[in-house]
Amino acid sequence: MPNYQQLFENNKKWVAEKTATDADFLTKLSRDQTPDYLYIGCSDSRVPANDIMGLEPGEVFVHRNIANLVCATDLNVMSVINYAVVHLGVKHIIVCGHYNCGGVKAAMQPKDMGILNPWLRNIRDVYRLHMNELNAIEDETQRYNRLVELNVQEQCINVSKLASVQQSYIKNKYPTVHGWVFNLQTGLLKDLNLDFDKILKDIQVIYNLTGQ
Repeated sequence: MPNYQQLFENNKKWVAEKTATDADFLTKLSRDQTPDYLYIGCSDSRVPANDIMGLEPGEVFVHRNIANLVCATDLNVMSVINYAVVHLGVKHIIVCGHYNCGGVKAAMQPKDMGILNPWLRNIRDVYRLHMNELNAIEDETQRYNRLVELNVQEQCINVSKLASVQQSYIKNKYPTVHGWVFNLQTGLLKDLNLDFDKILKDIQVIYNLTGQ
């Protein structure tokens, strides 16, 4: 693990490497951002958003929190989504979880987690919604992995409930919401292939905020 001062040396090396391959890199980086992607992921240090997608700085707008949650009472994630959709005009919103997620695992434990309780309750609620399916999985690791996937699915639904997303989709036919899971053991991304059009249609029976 590098010490604190080493981080600044790493930064200088990064600048040198980028400008060596692209002399205009910093000029382009300093322009207004126009990313096509909003990535909502876990804060886990093992999941670097840009790197796993092979994208450069400026190509993806990023929000991260414990267990990649999209909570209506979290003004941080709400502001990020609104800015990305309304002002940046992103074409895709990606909710990306990962197997071996500490937040999801903590939510599966019958344990008081203190200040984390209200945050983890959102994951426990996902477990409650899918309890029959999850409890039918005998292998604990497979049950844990499935909850990771279901949590991503529920957060994608939460994104689809937002007025900014619904209104932009009607007007522009974007953004589309995607659910992914990153596998730490293989380094590969798994697309859950969620049917966004169907999800949006189903949730608008109750959560229609388009005025139509």
